[in-house]
Amino acid sequence: MARLLVNTKNKKETIAPEIYGHFSEHLGRCIYEGLYVGENSDIPNVNGMRKDVVDALREIQVPVLRWPGGCFADEYHWKDGIGPKETRKKMINTHWGGVTEDNSFGTHEFMELCEQIGCKTYINGNLGSGTVQEMSEWVEYMTFNGMSPMADLRKKNGHEKPWKVDFFGVGNENWGCGGNMTPEHYGNEYRRYQTYVRNYDAERAIQKVCCGSNVDDYHWTEGVLKTCFDHTPEQFHGFMDFLSLHYYVFTDGWDKKGSATQFTDLDWFKVMKRALYMDTLIKGHSAIMDQYDPEKKIGMSVDEWGNWFDVEPGTNPGFLYQQNTVRDALVAGITLNIFNKHCDRVKMACLAQMVNVLQSVILTEGPKMVKTPTYHVFHMYRHHQGGKLLDSALTGVNEVGPDEWKVPHLTESVSEKDGVVTITINNLSVSDTENVEVTLDGMENVTLVEANIVTGAKDSYNTFDNPEQVKEEKFEAVTVAGNQLSLQIPPCSVVEIRVK
Repeated sequence: MARLLVNTKNKKETIAPEIYGHFSEHLGRCIYEGLYVGENSDIPNVNGMRKDVVDALREIQVPVLRWPGGCFADEYHWKDGIGPKETRKKMINTHWGGVTEDNSFGTHEFMELCEQIGCKTYINGNLGSGTVQEMSEWVEYMTFNGMSPMADLRKKNGHEKPWKVDFFGVGNENWGCGGNMTPEHYGNEYRRYQTYVRNYDAERAIQKVCCGSNVDDYHWTEGVLKTCFDHTPEQFHGFMDFLSLHYYVFTDGWDKKGSATQFTDLDWFKVMKRALYMDTLIKGHSAIMDQYDPEKKIGMSVDEWGNWFDVEPGTNPGFLYQQNTVRDALVAGITLNIFNKHCDRVKMACLAQMVNVLQSVILTEGPKMVKTPTYHVFHMYRHHQGGKLLDSALTGVNEVGPDEWKVPHLTESVSEKDGVVTITINNLSVSDTENVEVTLDGMENVTLVEANIVTGAKDSYNTFDNPEQVKEEKFEAVTVAGNQLSLQIPPCSVVEIRVK
């Protein structure tokens, strides 16, 4: 039997709600058909935004949305996406699928979408092929409340008041599609560009995101931070609020991503092992950040993460459309638990991507919409947002899986908010139920608030004909006695227990 000891008196850092953020790129059917259908669509919409999708996203309490990319951001010129839609410039999306981008979804539409969802805005600027002036003018267009050419242009285009830009990415993947730069070169470019991402309103300050590493490129992290910290003013923390990290999980590697729905037990454990590697990455990059920022004033933003498998047969390879199984639910649960445990440094993260792309929470097909297993995990884990991380430890946990791909049978995280303790546990086994005894030290007579589970066969998923094959259900295998809980957690499952 495994045992989970929770010290409810030892409250740690706050789990930033933004850890549960999402990413939307002009890629495949994420924006068009997924989030945005246009005002004249037969699909019910509000100002062009799909009502069913927006309603579903509100249910999981999306805290922040990143846009317009991704690699697309490195070639996006924001002025092409404003003004009358019939006069907006068209372009070929050379990164993703070679389709025509008509720019009907631009700055105004993104801000409208975030307003409908009720989330914060994360704009990614174009440092790769854009200019300092272009980035500076975009910030002015969106946030300046006075008289200026860009503010006047915004008003002319129908939005009198400035918007709130919560986060601004100064470039994206500049080690690759964002310009193939060296860390030192990017560090100097970041210093220059961020200077002109001005805060026109101190009470509505923009938090700036510096481009961090791809996976375990610690050389990049070291080089960028060393360059940025060299000869910096005392107000250093005013020009960098986050350093990003990107990490995707494949079955075997970049050239052997594997099927999203047809996989063996070995494939399952390979993916679990690779998902757990997120913990190693955060520790490795955090150690470097600690040298320059021991007070942890700069947050880590894992603003691209998730499973990346082969596209579904018969779909455009550049659209990155993949199904979403119980395996994806486990990766979501594992990763979010890791983020929770590192909430002293990880302050934002964005699942890639929101709709119809990679490990999405929603799939659409014409007027139909389906919530994926990953969606249901985010719905359960929403209770961690803004909670205080509690000290917790698992003992008696065996490893499961073959040889080099062995993983712990269980992973977990625990938080407290408004007097309610939320426990989330994952069973990574494909075959074995695990009994768990939970002790809540510091509490006496515990009352069960709710208990939920997402589970099923390892490769089960939802379709438009069967949209509830995998869903969040009431978890019955829990008993309460004093300050202890007894759980029977089935294989391939993500469980949430809430007590007070």
